Amino acid sequence: MADSDDDYIQDARSATPASDDELSDAGIDAPRGSQAQGKSRRNVGQDKNGKGKKKATGQARWEASAQNLGLTEGVDGGITKALERDLESLKRARLKKNTTPTQRGIIRHLILVLDLSEAMAEKDFKPNRYTFVLRYILSYIREFFEQNPISQLALVGMKDGLAKPISELSGNPNLHLSAVRALMQKEGQGNPSLQNALEMSCAMLQGAPSHGTREVVIVLGALLTNDPGDIYTTIRRCAKERLRVGIMGLAARLHICGEIVARTNGGDDSGYGVAVDELGLKDLLMATTTPPEIRGEGTQGPSALASLLKMGFPNRIAEEVPSLCACHNKPVRGGYQCPQCMVKVCSLPTECPGCGLTLILSTHLARSYHHLFPLREWVEVSWQRAREVGSVECRSCLTKFPEIPAQKELDKDGDTTMADASGSTAGGANPRTPNEQPQRKGEGASESRRYECETCQNHFCVDCDVFCHDVLHNCPGCQSQAHLPGSQVGGNAADGPNQGDGTGKEGNPAEAT
Repeated sequence: MADSDDDYIQDARSATPASDDELSDAGIDAPRGSQAQGKSRRNVGQDKNGKGKKKATGQARWEASAQNLGLTEGVDGGITKALERDLESLKRARLKKNTTPTQRGIIRHLILVLDLSEAMAEKDFKPNRYTFVLRYILSYIREFFEQNPISQLALVGMKDGLAKPISELSGNPNLHLSAVRALMQKEGQGNPSLQNALEMSCAMLQGAPSHGTREVVIVLGALLTNDPGDIYTTIRRCAKERLRVGIMGLAARLHICGEIVARTNGGDDSGYGVAVDELGLKDLLMATTTPPEIRGEGTQGPSALASLLKMGFPNRIAEEVPSLCACHNKPVRGGYQCPQCMVKVCSLPTECPGCGLTLILSTHLARSYHHLFPLREWVEVSWQRAREVGSVECRSCLTKFPEIPAQKELDKDGDTTMADASGSTAGGANPRTPNEQPQRKGEGASESRRYECETCQNHFCVDCDVFCHDVLHNCPGCQSQAHLPGSQVGGNAADGPNQGDGTGKEGNPAEAT
């Protein structure tokens, strides 16, 4: 059986005989008739200088990922510290995003299109593409409504050259979760049709209000599309109706997918990506949970301008006898009453069927607010900064930090790093060998395992860093600061450096807010 690098010796009885060099290396005497043939093969495999060329071979995905680790041994001969830094850099990879406050469409209307064709039966994702994608879609739906509680979602499936609705446009995640679980019992069939999927998405989003975004996210596993007509006509219609299309491939890049994404996003094709592994698909999906930025008037029309939106905050009612709800016409006990037309609906957020008023809770609006003013990134803390502050534990979870080394060790490490950067020793004689190079720092990981909020100057561990930016969206150090009359605005990272403006003066509560 052939090795993964395709470097093997064939048997003399195979259909393609081996060369003399290969047979001699394998300890087999070359047959008489193969000398001329082996000579010609040597000429083919040699360059002008007579040196042999290496055969270009492909790599499996796990081989490429294993070689990209780039781990180096530490002073103690181990790679534990390098693995810890790489793990921290992976945890903080999603946090590297633009935190500048921008205008975003927090009221979203998104159509999620799934490829349910026979191409999803491939087993490059375990157990197969079909089951693997549906499992990730369940997590995606929960995360989408967690990050966008006042948005609406619909599911569409592509199979047999048609586009079929799976769930209607709704803000109830349970409706979509039950529809996806029902698909788990089925199998993919036929071919997908991108044109039919885009046409159905345009029809479903035609009645969406102008103050919300219109988005289409397509998960495509096939390398073809079975379209009944000219797909470029459909692309022009999507661009005219201000649809933003994003596509995630599971096999390879397609030119038509790049055209769809670029023409519906103002020439930006960054919304099209291909997942090379499980983590890649998760990153592509989770990136769409962040609301998109609002484009200018020249790209999206006058409706993109800022305007006031009327919303209703209904009261919950309790009933002893079930009554019909206006949204599903089904008898339910209790619900919410529209403050404008007094119609009962069973779940929130939703749009009132009677008067069209957007009905939400105050908690839904508060959870969407962090997209407009995201939490700033925390910076890595050097050993010198950790020594100045003297932090010994995480401000949030009280996890102990690694001990700060002595100043002599820090100076020694600094001199070693400078010598390594120059590529030579102090005498400038010989460059360092690969075994003498210092341990590589994981990109985005702190050498002291500390991360500092630049506002309150408190130090946190990497787990609290990820939790605060992904879930909490607030800094515990900033929130725990008491802005009370007569209290000092500031505290130490352990109890210490001043928060707020960092002046150490007593803060005015009016100015602090």
